[in-house]
Amino acid sequence: MIFSVKSPILGFEHIKTMELVELDKFFVKLQSKDDSTSFTMINPFALRNYDFEIPTYYQELMDIKDSSELRVYNILVVAIPLEKSSVNFLAPIVCNMDNMTLSQVVLDADTYPEYSQVEAIEKFLQKQ
Repeated sequence: MIFSVKSPILGFEHIKTMELVELDKFFVKLQSKDDSTSFTMINPFALRNYDFEIPTYYQELMDIKDSSELRVYNILVVAIPLEKSSVNFLAPIVCNMDNMTLSQVVLDADTYPEYSQVEAIEKFLQKQ
């Protein structure tokens, strides 16, 4: 699936087109079509309750309507072992499947104090 980047991933403003590749039910790869940059992302709903309002700016930029099919992912910094990997919950990647656009939505830390830029996924795994 090829997406047009409407609001860039911070630090990667030059990337305008990205491909989303589903790896399994939890992980996806976001690959730039402009260079060799790629991101591993995770479905945040597999880890926790995750709810936020998409600011009006992004709704207008991506032509999001109440009926729009959206997918939300978070960038994962992969570590070994995998449980030590960290997730950025403060800047989700929102994909509008209706018009194939995506944006990194930067959330206000004061509005969402329960989310952080660096949270280890081991914190969300059930202890055996």
